[in-house]
Amino acid sequence: MENMRDAFGKALTRLAGQRDDFVVLDADVAGGTGTHHFRAAYPDRFIQCAIAEQNMFSMAAGLASTGVIPIVTCYGVFASMRALEQARNSIAYPGFKVIIAASHLGLDVGPDGATHQALEDIAIYRAVPGIQVVSPADPHELASVLPRLLDGDSPVYLRTGRSPLPDVFAPDTAFDHGRAQVLHEGRDTAILAVGVMVHRAVAAARRLQDEGVGCRVLNMSWLKPMDEAAVLAAARETGALVTCEDHNKYGGLGGAVAEIVGEGHPVPLRRVAIQDVYGESGDPDDLAAKYGLTTDHIMAAVRAVLRRKG
Repeated sequence: MENMRDAFGKALTRLAGQRDDFVVLDADVAGGTGTHHFRAAYPDRFIQCAIAEQNMFSMAAGLASTGVIPIVTCYGVFASMRALEQARNSIAYPGFKVIIAASHLGLDVGPDGATHQALEDIAIYRAVPGIQVVSPADPHELASVLPRLLDGDSPVYLRTGRSPLPDVFAPDTAFDHGRAQVLHEGRDTAILAVGVMVHRAVAAARRLQDEGVGCRVLNMSWLKPMDEAAVLAAARETGALVTCEDHNKYGGLGGAVAEIVGEGHPVPLRRVAIQDVYGESGDPDDLAAKYGLTTDHIMAAVRAVLRRKG
């Protein structure tokens, strides 16, 4: 398993050898975001902004106005709260192409504790007009999506991560970026997952299959714009949904899915998420167990939603 921050830094370094249209901005956390790999290889394209995220975002807007693509890197809590005004008014409002790459997401941050665990970032950036929100499921998807984002024409909030993640995809996977990926087939219910929860959702579906329960699993890495057609198809064809995210239950993946099915095809829905509380310092797996984010919790949610489905 490779941790997501190193995967991000190494992918940026490979891309820099292929194209010279982007620079990396850092808020004195290159070791925490994985961009130290890029800094070592391309110091002339690495801009140290120190612990001044608001200034860094404003600088990124200025660079974007000249045609350079800035990739700003910091922790999710600071990208989504400390520098939100600059992200909204200086980047998203004028439509500058800036990639905001945020690490340290949810309880998966582990020992850094509540102040550094971004539990609200999906909800915050989903509400900012004109900005995309992307959260890859493993290092392979993260590396694959970066060129697509660099070639796009919109600002992006990219959730990278911190801890090691099991491979969900093979290294040579051909991604249809922007679309939800079906990772497991089933017609009894659908599990829609994002980020660290994707590999847990696949594990839950495989174990439930042994019990005679068929679960479709969707990787919902594109949180905005969301693949609404895939969500509605899952609702129509299975009749029950479970969403899984390492994020507060309000405003994240579960909220987005509820909005779509509420308007298009209402079905029973259960949300596996953080229950509107702050986390604490600890091992990521222990925190997932304490706060209800494990494979067993996903399986329990599937059983509960199937009871409602009848």
